[in-house]
Amino acid sequence: MPDKNEFSPIALKERYDRGENITAFLREQEGTSINSEKIVEIAYDLQAGSFENDIADPEIGERYNQYARTVAETINSFPDTSTIMEAGIGEGTTLTRVLKHVRQPHLASYGFDISWSRLALARKNLAREQTNVCVGSLFHIPYADSSIDVVYTSHSIEPNGGNERPILEELYRITRQYLVLLEPAYEFAGSKEKQRMENHGYCKNIAGISRQLGYEILEHKLMPHATNPLNPTAMTIIRKPVTTGKPTHVLACPVYKTPIQEIGRMLYSPEALTVYPVIGGIPCLRIEQGIVASKFPELCGSAPA
Repeated sequence: MPDKNEFSPIALKERYDRGENITAFLREQEGTSINSEKIVEIAYDLQAGSFENDIADPEIGERYNQYARTVAETINSFPDTSTIMEAGIGEGTTLTRVLKHVRQPHLASYGFDISWSRLALARKNLAREQTNVCVGSLFHIPYADSSIDVVYTSHSIEPNGGNERPILEELYRITRQYLVLLEPAYEFAGSKEKQRMENHGYCKNIAGISRQLGYEILEHKLMPHATNPLNPTAMTIIRKPVTTGKPTHVLACPVYKTPIQEIGRMLYSPEALTVYPVIGGIPCLRIEQGIVASKFPELCGSAPA
């Protein structure tokens, strides 16, 4: 067996179980002030299961319910919504509650996250709603251009301070009508809350960067209900000019954003010549999860005639 060291997954889990801040520890070891995607993946996967435990507390649970109702009311104000997505869905704790209050009929729901463990819990929480989920990266979202009517985040850009711009560009790309960003309200926060956000490497200036990108901001305000009083939430609503027609596909190759094929219970990108695994019923569509397999369709007996 390999020697256990302080950077091994087991050692990091032990640190997490002792209550240590894993993102801060890994940033210190890497000598950076920015959480890399790997740091976010490790830290958030280790947290899998903790969120449902937190909201079992009646007071915290009620804050989540009020927060979700506000999100649902916002979505209800948008016309002609048939598809909704939470980007960075986590364990589905927010989307589960949002879907209880949205009024649009025949609404299809989607979600993705960097952590497979959290998605596995989300599938259970969202089983009744039959939400479509997959593993994906905020930097290379595995969905087609303008494929989802309303896309929202709930503190998923949060740990990616310093990388706000590329993430916003990807979220805007997949949005068809409205992008709703529920992220740390740094500009509305007090000095204590700001210091906490800086210590955790949280995102900042979401509205300002969105304006720099030329996006139409309908509203930018402090949310009335925060799930964590030490981490107030700002809501930024962006409207995207509606494109003509909807794409023929929703799930897409994370590299080329083109359709992917289901072959042999796996997903195959003809453009990337890459196969992506489906683990526990969850498609794994981060670029690094793909395996180059140019002969996969032929060898699986599903080559075009």
